[in-house]
Amino acid sequence: MTTGNDATTTPPTDATPTTDPDRAGSGDTLTVLATADPELTARLDRELTAFNNRATGADDEAELNVRVTDADGDLVAGLTGWTWGGCAGINMIWVRVDRRAEGWGGRLLRAFEEEAGRRGCTEVSVSSFSFQAPEFYRRHGYLDTGRREGIPGGHVDHHFWKSLRTDPAAALRVVALVEFPDGAVEAGQGYEDAVLGLLGRHGGRVERRLRTGDGRTEVHLIRFDTRAGYDAFLVDPERVALRAALGDAAPTARVLEVHEV
Repeated sequence: MTTGNDATTTPPTDATPTTDPDRAGSGDTLTVLATADPELTARLDRELTAFNNRATGADDEAELNVRVTDADGDLVAGLTGWTWGGCAGINMIWVRVDRRAEGWGGRLLRAFEEEAGRRGCTEVSVSSFSFQAPEFYRRHGYLDTGRREGIPGGHVDHHFWKSLRTDPAAALRVVALVEFPDGAVEAGQGYEDAVLGLLGRHGGRVERRLRTGDGRTEVHLIRFDTRAGYDAFLVDPERVALRAALGDAAPTARVLEVHEV
């Protein structure tokens, strides 16, 4: 049972208690566990949920799960996830081996997205190892937003995102190589801070922003919901005015349209 306070509790039998050398004499104990700790999990969940709610003003976190059972009541397929503050996320999706290739994965995904939409969510995120189902998510309109190498067996952890408001097929991704003139690096960086802040009004968002050590060059990976949004961003009056104010100190940019391979 979770106490909801800082009282000391008896650790599980597999625990390895040690005294924290940085706090010798304080009486605090650091314990490494090899099995599940339901009390710790519940406490951290409450504390972090409260922290997140205070930081964002969103307090509508809820689970969103979908299950499929056969005539005998046995589980055929399932999906677990969550909704919070207009966002939805998928934790796990699974289909029983003997019932695969029947379309259950897609039906689970559609049911999840429809309910997330009813709850007011505008986007969904999910991760998938390369040996799991990255192509499945791509087929259903999910866009790659990042990847992490180093998964056992030489595999990759892929991160995906999908808008529930716009057609994923219409999305546009660009890479901008931005260079600042000599003597205008700080002004150029400030300009980029300002114009990148305008992306949201045109259905755009920065996926990555990288800067060289000397600060003179940046690389931006930007996604727009539509090409029309990208075109509107280019002629945004506020962006145009900011650039005009810099004159010769304005940065130069080479922009390339890209896609995942």
